[in-house]
Amino acid sequence: QVQLVESGGGLVQAGGSLRLSCAASGRTFSRNTMGWFRQAPGKERTFVSFITWSTGRTEYADSVKGRFTISRDNAKNTVYLQMNNVKPEDTAIYYCAAAIVTSRLPRAYDYWGQGTQVTVSS
Repeated sequence: QVQLVESGGGLVQAGGSLRLSCAASGRTFSRNTMGWFRQAPGKERTFVSFITWSTGRTEYADSVKGRFTISRDNAKNTVYLQMNNVKPEDTAIYYCAAAIVTSRLPRAYDYWGQGTQVTVSS
């Protein structure tokens, strides 16, 4: 089992910054990929970014490339999502998830956090 707890969400003005954290516990060694997804009201959950614990390989959705940065602290079992130059369309619930393989598909992830709300005002 892997437990994931997100934090850091909130209300931010467009153009501002926010950093999300995802603390992992349990059998974290069993899941090499940590992903961030987001879900806006009435929309499907979509990929934002992922990072691997082992090599630090990263990928980003085109919509956030150049604005968001994912990173990890292996000693703290924590993954971060630094969000810069945020836009109103970034408003969503942000979820942290864990998977065995690297993937942009939500169905590849079998452990999920409870989510943290990010609201960007214009």
